[in-house]
Amino acid sequence: MKTAIATSDYFVMGETFINRHIQHLFGGETCVVCGRFNGEDPLGKPLFTRRGPLSAMDKFRAPFAAAGGALLHGTSRLPFGDNRRQLAAFLRDEGVDVILAEFGTQALVMAQLGNAMNIPVFTYWRGTDASKMLRSRQRVRSYRLMMPRLAGMFSVSQFLLDNLAAHGIRHDNAHVVPSGVDIRRFAPGPKRPGSFLAVGRMVEKKAPHITLRAFATAAKTRDAHLTFIGDGPLLDDCRTLAATLGVADQVTFTGALPHDQVREHLLTTEVFLQHSVTANDGNTEGLPTAIQEALACGCITISTRHAGIPEAVEDGVNGLLVDEWDEDGFAARIAQILDTPDRSALSAAARATAEAKFDNDVGLARVEQIIRETCANT
Repeated sequence: MKTAIATSDYFVMGETFINRHIQHLFGGETCVVCGRFNGEDPLGKPLFTRRGPLSAMDKFRAPFAAAGGALLHGTSRLPFGDNRRQLAAFLRDEGVDVILAEFGTQALVMAQLGNAMNIPVFTYWRGTDASKMLRSRQRVRSYRLMMPRLAGMFSVSQFLLDNLAAHGIRHDNAHVVPSGVDIRRFAPGPKRPGSFLAVGRMVEKKAPHITLRAFATAAKTRDAHLTFIGDGPLLDDCRTLAATLGVADQVTFTGALPHDQVREHLLTTEVFLQHSVTANDGNTEGLPTAIQEALACGCITISTRHAGIPEAVEDGVNGLLVDEWDEDGFAARIAQILDTPDRSALSAAARATAEAKFDNDVGLARVEQIIRETCANT
């Protein structure tokens, strides 16, 4: 089935789950509809950019289209005028059979047009779209109005579906399918004792300050090293904090790295750290891909009881969990691992979890099956 993958920004190196769909869904029979094109297209797919320059007539239509969309559909982001016709022509010319909108916010953009063209529309909930966005009454209204327009929806975790349902946003054809990981490429390598890794944007919901302070408390008198991979607004503060805490020689900040280099770190890392918290604006994780990749590589994961993370990390079995913001508890868990001579059982359980739950070939096949069966019955 020819699938149009709708996403906000393209190409984004860190959005491995979206890029995997673009590259492999239904044998790679895909095209891309994006809000912004970032100038790089390594996947070589037919591409339509929604936010191109407006024609003179569309500039005139814009305020009326925005007002009408907000009134009738709860969103001012619907394609209109010349842009809508061009997008419809792209979908027809590409022979699109189904639309998969990555993030619920992108489904808002595509659902009405898909219905008008008799193209089934599915969405994939991943985190911010089903947490932070629910702080807006208008967004909740728009999601509720969108539900009858969707053929089905997927979520990376049950937590997000429950979060949506608590706001009256439900669909009869809803399924939990984690983003998953290529468990053949992400597999345990020889582990460096005392090696710790944290991967992700240095932003509030990742709480890198807590991770750093907890590591400093536990590791200052122990043989351990922490590598942070990622950039973001808190990176410089964390570099300064590491020096202040006296652990600058035990912490490395790499900045953002290509996915293959992240994988190389995971292969040989013993312990993965992710102290995810709910940000002040309500933003949460879904089920972090980085944790799924870490488990596949046999990394013992120390994380928080946050969003879908407990659906992957079982405390005392394949990793350790603490409550959000529990810095002392996080430090104690780091010390516990460092003081455990034989960590092999936790590492083996981590790998077994990934094999059982997060094989992306299995997940991709399930998404395809659900889409096929749904389309066949409509």
